[in-house]
Amino acid sequence: MKALVVIDYTNDFVADDGRLTCGVRGQSIETRITQITKEFMENRDFVVFAVDVHDENDLYHPETKLFPPHNIRGTKGRKLYGQLGTFLEEAVQEDLSFEWMDKTRYSAFAGTDLELKLRERGIKELHLVGVCTDICVLHTAVDAYNKGFSIVVHGDAVESFNPAGHEWALGHFSGTLGATVLLDGKSLEFK
Repeated sequence: MKALVVIDYTNDFVADDGRLTCGVRGQSIETRITQITKEFMENRDFVVFAVDVHDENDLYHPETKLFPPHNIRGTKGRKLYGQLGTFLEEAVQEDLSFEWMDKTRYSAFAGTDLELKLRERGIKELHLVGVCTDICVLHTAVDAYNKGFSIVVHGDAVESFNPAGHEWALGHFSGTLGATVLLDGKSLEFK
């Protein structure tokens, strides 16, 4: 069995006016990330939206020193971006199932019950899409690897504001974590 984890594809990470945006790079995967999510949901595979959440003026969160305030609870910046947000609204109307999971750290596993939900469904293969390739997607993949999951990263549905970090992470997924990196459904080889 397989699952899809959609990581942080929110207005703050993708929109032009997002507080920590990938901008055009993040927007370039909008159609593909929506397409993959739709396929998984229509096939009744387990889909998790792992979405970063922060509280306003949280002086004790480690990211406070590293990044501007972003994905603040209750703001439009935390809503899913563009087509993906629209599709999720439609999915609720069509009674397609999914999990919404708040996360407060880079990895979708840190401080959440993601592993429990995957294990209770017998899921062994984890597909990853979203932003940022070299931060939250990477940390989620490392934790998935350490927990023994088979990992598939959709290279045409992940992106970052750091082009060099994005390319490095794609190679790391394959070369160090043994993940399959797909581009248009075909496996990429990294040397």
